[in-house]
Amino acid sequence: MQDIRLEVTNNEDIRIDNHINLAGIGLSRSHIQKLIKEGAIKVNGKEVKSSYKVSLGELIEIQIPSPSELDIKAEDIPLDIRYEDDDLIIVNKPKGMVVHPSNGHISGTLVNALMYHCKDNLSSINGVLRPGIVHRIDKDTTGLLIVCKNDKSHNFIADQLREHTISRKYHAIVHGVIKEDSGVIENYIGRHSFDRKKFSVVDESGKYAYTKYRVLQRFKNYTYIECELKTGRTHQIRVHMAYILHPLLGDGIYGYSKSPFELNGQCLHAKTLGFVHPSSLRYMEFDSELPEYFEKLLNKL
Repeated sequence: MQDIRLEVTNNEDIRIDNHINLAGIGLSRSHIQKLIKEGAIKVNGKEVKSSYKVSLGELIEIQIPSPSELDIKAEDIPLDIRYEDDDLIIVNKPKGMVVHPSNGHISGTLVNALMYHCKDNLSSINGVLRPGIVHRIDKDTTGLLIVCKNDKSHNFIADQLREHTISRKYHAIVHGVIKEDSGVIENYIGRHSFDRKKFSVVDESGKYAYTKYRVLQRFKNYTYIECELKTGRTHQIRVHMAYILHPLLGDGIYGYSKSPFELNGQCLHAKTLGFVHPSSLRYMEFDSELPEYFEKLLNKL
């Protein structure tokens, strides 16, 4: 159970569900309305309706119940494993595969497949829903991921992620022709002010994000680029490229809803991954070929 207290500091004529949604505490409007119906949100100790309009000085108390643990089952799903030892696995994730289970996806995920392949040999630091998962990529992003088999390896890799010493290079196709050969996007990323499922460039209240990009090839209306991450914020490349008005091709959330090509999600591939191994302490680097759909698209362009 998580308890959150919010004091209304502005004298604004606004519904309580909108006020909480704009407070930036990570709750969607539908989740807020559900909590209000369940009596988990109170104003000055009293239950209210979603239509209740807050007033200056009022105290909002929110009780968020702990998420129920899902029954995660091991599933015999083929994995494209590029490297494996006693400490970790490097997996090349296909398009359309969710990394870890959630209420919307309890089967067919990378975790379901890893539980079958590794049995009980996965790190436990990120809990029962994310065994072995030290970082992630989006459902429709393809490419390389590190999976840790024990807590020692997990902490070692997580430290490198925090210190920004892991090399991560992505290939992408974006809308428009980028004129400069390379560039850096450096700012802060946080939850979108209205759509809580999205992220956007915000002020310093967000998390620092750094993306370096370079042009690999230019086409008539598109550009093939490589992005190198110094940080790893959620949707970072998608948000940053949309910010400079070159959204990823196929990205219906941060880009254009319609595409002249038949694509399922953004055209983004985690191509190169380099890190220091937790036991040998040697630098290792892996590279994965572009997926078939990506190659065909480049040839078509």
